[in-house]
Amino acid sequence: MVPQDTPQPSASTSEIESLVKKMAGEMTIAQADHCSMPDYDVLVEIIQVLRKLVNPIRLAEETSEAELSARLTEQLTFVRSNLNCQIAAAIARHQVAVCEINGGTDVEQVIPADKIRPLAEELAEHFIQQLPKIRDLLTTDVRAAFDGDPACQNLEEVILCYPGFTAVTVFRLANQLHQLKVPFIPRMMTEWVHGETGVDIHPGATIGEHFFIDHGTGVVIGETCEIGQHVKIYQGVTLGALSFAKDEKGDLVRGAKRHPTLEDNVVIYANATVLGGQTVVGHDSVIGSSVWLTESTEPFTTVIMEKPRLRIRNKTVKNVEPPIDFQI
Repeated sequence: MVPQDTPQPSASTSEIESLVKKMAGEMTIAQADHCSMPDYDVLVEIIQVLRKLVNPIRLAEETSEAELSARLTEQLTFVRSNLNCQIAAAIARHQVAVCEINGGTDVEQVIPADKIRPLAEELAEHFIQQLPKIRDLLTTDVRAAFDGDPACQNLEEVILCYPGFTAVTVFRLANQLHQLKVPFIPRMMTEWVHGETGVDIHPGATIGEHFFIDHGTGVVIGETCEIGQHVKIYQGVTLGALSFAKDEKGDLVRGAKRHPTLEDNVVIYANATVLGGQTVVGHDSVIGSSVWLTESTEPFTTVIMEKPRLRIRNKTVKNVEPPIDFQI
């Protein structure tokens, strides 16, 4: 019997060559020296090592101080050497990309090729020096999760199991690189963890200590959000833009404040949406589930949706045949 899905003959060499020529002709060659791109796979490895370095509780198998020191040295060396290369590639490619967007004109402050690697090393070193500070911030985030969730049994459970904490960990790392104006890499980091957790936090957002995202899935936090201390948000919350301003040419204005501000001790429940760069949620306020908010609130305010009417209709089934008796 001939199989229904009979394999088709493979394309001839000439057909392959023709397809390659067509595809290559449609691709943009960045520079004559083939400017490289940051490597996503290497960056994911760096993220995983960084997560170990900044975890508030060391979840590793080292049994002595000497062994711990040796492992930390190994991990820091790995991050330093590999991050240098990724930052250098990102800077070089960013300059090319900006020139392409501007129609081939040069970037205002072009970094000479021989200066890119030293700059990348300087930025990577500065970032590494901030790791203890990031770890301290994450310690408050772990505590916020434990204090805010009665289902949580211990701090290790937060680190091992909570997608919100994973997302916040990578955000805090990416945010530091964003502050250093490293291109591409911060967004690559937060988009990777977005795929892993369902939590989308732009690395440019400002988030204070003791921050907790419960459940996590579907949370969106925009680039210009400002979030105070001791803030808790639930799944499905969107902190987004209300509209996008345009300049006289009709192009989007970039860098303007588009996303809301949450002051200290704010709680936002599931599926609420808070929009607008001028929207400020006052401290010690509560935003209820499914609220759509586009205006500011005073401190100590509770915003809830008016209780909907619940209608339950029982359907009466008529002319139902009696069950068949299978007894013999």
